[in-house]
Amino acid sequence: MFADFLKRLTQPEPAPLDDGDARLALTALLVRVARSDGDYADREISRIDRIAAARYGLSPFEATALRRDAETLESEAPDTVRFTRAIKDAVPYDHRIGVIEALWQVVLADGERDEAEDALLRLVSNLLGVSDVDSALARQRMEKG
Repeated sequence: MFADFLKRLTQPEPAPLDDGDARLALTALLVRVARSDGDYADREISRIDRIAAARYGLSPFEATALRRDAETLESEAPDTVRFTRAIKDAVPYDHRIGVIEALWQVVLADGERDEAEDALLRLVSNLLGVSDVDSALARQRMEKG
């Protein structure tokens, strides 16, 4: 199931993702950031579930199922650079800003900003075509809320 999805996503000129595929890809990116410090904590998992439920109007059960699929996709996805660039090509800019906000929520979920997570967020923001200023503003919004 995921091999075909990844093949479509990483083609030189990918077609825009439908809503379901975009949800899966973006949630997989949340999982990748949460796993980046080597500690995929329960707080981060819960935060991903809450983000998915709120962002996509899912029940807790549906959000958990999406996250589990995203965990599988993330483990099979290519390197972060190719995976994130593929998302950039397939997802509109305003949705990518929302993704950066969600990524900051995950990074901040455990109350610590790890250097590996910060570095990955800078890379992902850049690869998604989101400016440093927009990423910093997204982080500030998430720190306040």
